Amino acid sequence: MGACLFLSPGYPAEMPFFVRGLAEQGVRVAGIGDQPVGALPPMASHALAHYLQVGNLWDEAATVEAVRRWAPTIGGIDRVEVLWEPGMLLAARLREALGVPGMTVAQTVPFRDKESMKQVLDAAGVRTPHHRRATSEAEVRAAAEQLGYPLIIKPIAGAGSADTYRLENRAELEAALPKVRHVKEMSVEEFIEGEEFTFDTVCSKGRILFHNCAWYRPKPLVARSNEWISPQTIALKDLTVPPLQPGIELGRRVIQALGFTDGFTHMEWFLTPRGEAVFGEIGGRPPGARSVDIMNYACDADLFRAWAEATTHGRISQRIERHYNAAHVCKRAQGQGIIRRIEGLERIRRDFGPWLVHEELLPVGTHRRDWKQTLLSDGFLIVRHPQLSTLIEMADRLGTEVQLYAS
Repeated sequence: MGACLFLSPGYPAEMPFFVRGLAEQGVRVAGIGDQPVGALPPMASHALAHYLQVGNLWDEAATVEAVRRWAPTIGGIDRVEVLWEPGMLLAARLREALGVPGMTVAQTVPFRDKESMKQVLDAAGVRTPHHRRATSEAEVRAAAEQLGYPLIIKPIAGAGSADTYRLENRAELEAALPKVRHVKEMSVEEFIEGEEFTFDTVCSKGRILFHNCAWYRPKPLVARSNEWISPQTIALKDLTVPPLQPGIELGRRVIQALGFTDGFTHMEWFLTPRGEAVFGEIGGRPPGARSVDIMNYACDADLFRAWAEATTHGRISQRIERHYNAAHVCKRAQGQGIIRRIEGLERIRRDFGPWLVHEELLPVGTHRRDWKQTLLSDGFLIVRHPQLSTLIEMADRLGTEVQLYAS
């Protein structure tokens, strides 16, 4: 039996947990990445049976050729897995080159190309924002005139809200265009007013074995535009409440329309003031920024292992019940340079007790991160509680009372 090739087993930080999950299912896991083997996190290196370091993982032609030569030396490869957005097309090309099952390039493109994604869903009758593809500033302007304001511009192949702008008028469009000149293709979209949620799943053979809904507070575009905000993602306990049902039904239709079969999905959707669910975008991978962690805390589960069992054996044997609402709150230091002090954390520890379940802040003495390049910013805290109103109060206190200072 061949090995499962896992792309980038050491990064992002969640990947070693997925690698471990596969190994525990009896899978012989072969990793490939551009990290030296000695730099891999111990959890990943212990779970890997083989590892191939390449100079540039994203040089697709060179990587495919390197794997083609390497595969016979390790007894062959019969699966290719990736759970990080930038590697999805590479994984599809590897599957085609190796002749192994899984998502092809044609099936993967709608998950990476936002315009193709929406065209498929439009044809299936799914409500998406009105949209246009643009490859030049002239095309962006023309699309804006057709769609009207307010509107959103964002990269066709982007992830999260990087290089994404809400524009109220032509003057704001002109101010934004120089900021996105490095982006080859843009999606110009109708702006949807509403709260933003997720619909996350673990699937096997097209069946949804687990699903989750999370709530972004505030909306990601607002959080990404204001450094002082501590963004929250809340995995919700009660998925039966009426406001979530349109989004859950929408998510099921999207997965069916796109023909997704195995693995994690992460869909974002809007709930308008009228109660309408409008599609945002979907990835054929788990949510990033440690969102799988808050699903685990909400359910007292291990969805890294659940994903591995689902993709390997077509089932999830864990008993997964939603006991809590769980929130992760990302922190951004005030000032620039080195983290000098952290205030408010001791008081929060005393007040929250066991409801504060995870702390991962940059330690004093380290250099703060560029908050525009990473949602996790200068670290995060996770709280959980059975009552949503109490959980929100706790998350808001993390946002206001815990502060990091840099200079």
